[in-house]
Formats: sequence, structure tokens, C-alpha cells
Amino acid sequence: MQFKAAVLRAPGQALEIETLQVQNLADTDVVVRIESTALCHTDLEAVEGQLGSPLPLVPGHEAAGRVERVGSGVTRLKPGDQVVLSWNPHCNHCFYCQRAQQILCQQYRDNGARSVHFDGSPRIFAGGEAVHQLMYTGSFAELAVVTEDCAVKIPPGLSSELACLIGCGVMTGVGAALNIAKVEAGSFATVIGCGSVGLSAIQGAKLAQAAVIVAVDRDPVKLENARRFGATHVLQADDDLIAAHLTLTAGRGADYVFEAAGNQAAFRASMELVRPGGQVVWLGKVPVSQDVAFRWGSLMQEKKVIRSSYGGTSPWRDFPALVQAYLDGRLLLDEYITSRIALHQVNEGLQRLKQGLEIRSVINMPS
Repeated sequence: MQFKAAVLRAPGQALEIETLQVQNLADTDVVVRIESTALCHTDLEAVEGQLGSPLPLVPGHEAAGRVERVGSGVTRLKPGDQVVLSWNPHCNHCFYCQRAQQILCQQYRDNGARSVHFDGSPRIFAGGEAVHQLMYTGSFAELAVVTEDCAVKIPPGLSSELACLIGCGVMTGVGAALNIAKVEAGSFATVIGCGSVGLSAIQGAKLAQAAVIVAVDRDPVKLENARRFGATHVLQADDDLIAAHLTLTAGRGADYVFEAAGNQAAFRASMELVRPGGQVVWLGKVPVSQDVAFRWGSLMQEKKVIRSSYGGTSPWRDFPALVQAYLDGRLLLDEYITSRIALHQVNEGLQRLKQGLEIRSVINMPS
């Protein structure tokens, strides 16, 4: 099986459109024909070499499409099924999977740095050369080879260009509010950083019926977007932030704070803005070797902090539920898409993402 894909050959260089081949399929493999895939900051990090991913590499992980082929051991899918890709395959029997912590699956973490299939062996090739798949997916391509648990069947009625958004950014933010923090109705929630993940955390807090949802960002345009996604109040990330936030939150601080900006100032602010006994969920990230300093007093008073990478998702439970929430009018998706591009325009799309000009740019493959 041959297909086109955007391939990274050297860190920081432009992706090249190449013809690749699918080989060595196992009975448990699912081949998905990608219809739409979105550009995420993690893809940009991989392309710039920040993740140290092995090369050559097909980036991309936020995708949706149709099942093209299933192995004889696949039981939940058939050709033609519409699916959203999940980048978190798991073995279901290791120490962590047995404790419902699939994001920590031992096999997932052991093989992750190799950027190949979940079983540790490559499935896509350029001639005789193995090509790596970012985050077990590699969706900047016409085809992706994944395990059955990572091709999640969804209810009918949603286009793939909207469905693809669910696979990473939307799930991470909404899940942080619903699955990780378990936001209570009538509570105060604050979200720092109003990109895709932050906007999704706002939506999650709204779905949980938080009474006050405060959006924080440096960019007035992003704050206006936050209002559209459900923020009841917006605040500039400036020197007056802490005092203004206390005024909005009855002098205590927020019950829940979600950090989604991914910078040192935002991490520090998250601890200042949460009330005593409140919950902080860190969603953003800085380089893995970078230190982040905090005012010691901000860590006191029984505050709880957790880092979440995927919103506590159980994909086969949560992806269909998010689709249904959209179909019921309770979840926004259309508003995330700020541009639509073709596969050969992927480098321009990544540059716009780097410049902060997109919420989500979606690559639509030819039908």
C-alpha cells in the first residue's frame, strides 16, 4: 500500500511530501485513511527538534478518517468506520493499566521515544528505510497504521475536519475539567492561556456548570475568543492580575485553576490564583530540562497540584461523548478552525502556528 506523507528529514527543516509504503502489518493493526488532521504545538516541537524524535519522521497526531483495513484480530472495527485517532495506545495489563492510568502504560512509555508502532516495530517505509510515526500515529499522511484502541469509532453526523479536533487539544482541555479536576457545579474556575487546550478547559468547566469561568491571557484577541467559548470574565495577564482575580473570586481565589499557556509566568500565576484547598491542573509545558521557580508561600494552604497530559481520557468512552455533546449543541468545534490547508501547505501552516496566528489549522486530504 503506497501513500503520500509529509516527512521530516532533519530538525528545523521543511517537511517533504514523499511516497511511502505500508509493510509488515500484524493481525491487530488498523489502517486508517486520514481525511483530516490538525496542526498541534507538539507537532511543531517535533519538527523543530525539541522532542529529539528519531528521523525520518511523519509528524501529526490529531486526526480523523475512515478505516481502510483491519487485521484478523481486530474485533471492534470494520472497513468504512469513521474514527478519531488517539495517541495513547496501552497494553491493558501492566501495573499502570491495571490501575486505570493508561497514559502511564509501561509499554507506551518504553516504546514512545522510538516513534514507531506500539509493538516497537516500524510499519511505514521509504523504500527499505523505516519511517517513524510521531506519537504512534504520524497523521500528516494519507494513511496511518495504529492499534485498535487508537482508532476510536464515533457516532455518525460529524465531519472529519471537526472530529479530528477531539483527538488531542479538545480532549485534553475538556477532560482536565471533567475527568481530572472534576469541576463542581456552581464553582469558580480560572483558565490561564486561551489557545486550543485552554479554550477546551473553558468548555469543560462550562459543561460542568461552573458559575464563574475566568479566562487569563496576554492577547486581547484570545480573550475575546474565550468569551465565545464560555468564559464569564476575562483578565489580562499583567501586573494587576492577582488583585483583579481576587476581586472576581470573593477574595479567596479560584476553586480550580487550569494552566494552559506553557510558560514560567503562567505556572507561577496558577499557584497564586488558586484558593487555599483548591486544585491546580497543569496542562502546558516548558522544555523538560528547564527549571520553574515559585514563591514558596503560594504553595502553602493545602493546595493540590496535578500535571495532566491527556485529560484523564478513556478514548472509547470520551470521544463518542464529545461528539454527542457537539451534536446536542453543548460543545463548540467549528470555532476552533481558523484555516484549512492541503498537505503540501503543511510548512506554511506550521509557521503560522509558531507565530500564534491559529487556534487550529486543519489539513484536509483529497477525497
